[in-house]
Amino acid sequence: MLLRPLFVVLALSLSLVVAACGSSDSSSSTQATTAASCSKADLQTVSSGKLTVGTDKPAYPPYFEDDKPTSGKGFESAVTYAIAQKLGFTKDEVKWIVVPFNSSYAPGPKKFDFDINQISISPARAKAVGFSAPYYNAPQAVLALKGTPAASATSLAELKDAKIGVQIGTTSLSDVQNIIKPSQQPQVFNDSNDTVRALKNKSVDAIVVDAPTAIYLRDFEVKDSVVVGKFAGTGTPWGLVTAKNSTLVRCVNQAIDKLRASGELATITNTWMGPYTKAPALS
Repeated sequence: MLLRPLFVVLALSLSLVVAACGSSDSSSSTQATTAASCSKADLQTVSSGKLTVGTDKPAYPPYFEDDKPTSGKGFESAVTYAIAQKLGFTKDEVKWIVVPFNSSYAPGPKKFDFDINQISISPARAKAVGFSAPYYNAPQAVLALKGTPAASATSLAELKDAKIGVQIGTTSLSDVQNIIKPSQQPQVFNDSNDTVRALKNKSVDAIVVDAPTAIYLRDFEVKDSVVVGKFAGTGTPWGLVTAKNSTLVRCVNQAIDKLRASGELATITNTWMGPYTKAPALS
């Protein structure tokens, strides 16, 4: 007498579990389909129908021309518009805002969909923000004033006693501390302007920046300077910064993958970065 009711209860429970699983699978499938969509209409952006992009000011060549990110000229401007196009946005639908370098990867909500500003991907930064797949690998380089001992260095070891300037919060700073290991603490500056100004004023013997930046500064900004060389190795990957757990990252990565596969990213890179990569290697 007890067997039949128990069987009925178990059968009913099993049917409910199966039904619940079926409902969950259906819901998950629907959600996955929605999440998988990278069509413009499904993208969750800061402003509806717009792609808001952050970068610092001033925006130097070769990343931006004439301090105008909107021009489409310069490596990072061109990369941005190429990604935007893959996401379905026209040039007029891309909105640029000024975001100081250190603020881009600080914890908290973001006023941009992504920020592009030669930002190195690192585990420490990834704790607070999201990163896209790399769009460029950049070695660090040393820019020194002619006539200083640093200018004639042929290895990183020969820079140990130099007065080195570097921007706070950058990969350049960590590389100076961990690779050069100078005998005196590097002088740290709040932004790129202050760092370059210190070299011009001879407050430091040399500065460490990304190699393309060093070459640009030598050619156009810092008189009587020389690119001593770039750190040997493959370089540091740069990524687009997003808010932590942003749903946009996967779609941006798809866009970057398409640009890389088609050869468009290589063309953009060669066009704008080609002249700014040649420097002797320092090890």
